[in-house]
Amino acid sequence: MADRAAPLAALEGAIADAVFAGATLRTVPFLAQVGIRLDPAGPAAPRVAAALGLELPEANLVTESGGRRALWLGPDEWLVVAADGEERALVAILEEAIGADGAVVDLSANRTGLELSGPQAAEVLATCMALDLHPRAFGPGRCAQTLLQKAPVIVERRGDDAFLLLVRPSFAAYVAEWLVDGMAGLAADLAAV
Repeated sequence: MADRAAPLAALEGAIADAVFAGATLRTVPFLAQVGIRLDPAGPAAPRVAAALGLELPEANLVTESGGRRALWLGPDEWLVVAADGEERALVAILEEAIGADGAVVDLSANRTGLELSGPQAAEVLATCMALDLHPRAFGPGRCAQTLLQKAPVIVERRGDDAFLLLVRPSFAAYVAEWLVDGMAGLAADLAAV
């Protein structure tokens, strides 16, 4: 595979310096991401579930097994996320499982990842996102397509205090800068108390 440049390579220093006691931001530049479209009540759904080793989730949920995750994006749309380098294998097994009953597309270059974690990660996101992040409304195993300020993102709650944001590379610096600013603002607020 040819050398790839991480979409946020130029901001790695600012991102690394943005650590404060309540949250940590790090880049997750390369993930296998495969989009699938199919009728969830159709014949392809059980074949896809068997091929992936996990059920396709319902609205705004995530299912996970064997290092693969399926994120619900719409009534007939999911995003399968796995480790970098698995995209070709995922596309092959999904195309075989879906056949003519849906569509499969490799979206790995379409989004880059940012992981925000720590006890105040939700508070950092709340500085730039209108999504209700309270654990009762958006607990672990949930996902949503939303806006972080004006940038479209997919946000996945990976744990009580961990979020993965998938963002188009063209918006990645904008999103990272908002998160860094949110972390700095919270750090300043805590220092003033």
